[in-house]
Amino acid sequence: MDKLYSPSIQSCSVPVIRSSEEYFGMSQQLVANLPYQEIDQVINELMRAYEHGKNIFMFGNGGSASLASHFACDLSKGTVVSENGQKRFRVMALTDNVPLMTAWANDSCYEQIFAEQLQNFAVSGDVALAISGSGNSPNVLRGLEAARSHGVRTVGLTGFEGGKMKSLCDVCIILPSDNMQIIEDFHLSVTHAIFSVIRQRILEGLPVRRFAASATSD
Repeated sequence: MDKLYSPSIQSCSVPVIRSSEEYFGMSQQLVANLPYQEIDQVINELMRAYEHGKNIFMFGNGGSASLASHFACDLSKGTVVSENGQKRFRVMALTDNVPLMTAWANDSCYEQIFAEQLQNFAVSGDVALAISGSGNSPNVLRGLEAARSHGVRTVGLTGFEGGKMKSLCDVCIILPSDNMQIIEDFHLSVTHAIFSVIRQRILEGLPVRRFAASATSD
């Protein structure tokens, strides 16, 4: 879970859910308000990285760390089809090297576990995809700052009102919900939608649609 998520915060800010019907009713509300334009912009950011051989770095905490690994796996393997077997996504989940993360956490601080890894690999034109339900996880924010300092394109996947993350992202997908579980449910759905569209574009050999690349911070 995100650092700012706790039972006390949940009880103050999230509607009480007493039945599965209430929970999925909240899901339906979110579906009706998904930010499709930003999702399409992220698709194009990742396709540009693919076409130009750029690296994609993914990171987050808790459930978001699991999703970073899951999404990296989808893009790395799921997009390999017979027509493009020699051209692959260069994607890395910064959540997967546990010894390196714990070394930086122990010798520096936990807030730097992603930023320090980016110092090793990030170059201009790469993409950093940060996942945080709250948008305020300090180590995720430090990672985005490090990415920007290297000329890396920054993408965010978050909820609530975007937190501090949205001002650090070139494109930020903000899911309009104040329930962490609903947000995490749809983070997975959004990444599966992105993966599905990208895989189909690769299969069809379609050119990248040119959306405006400006950050969405309003």
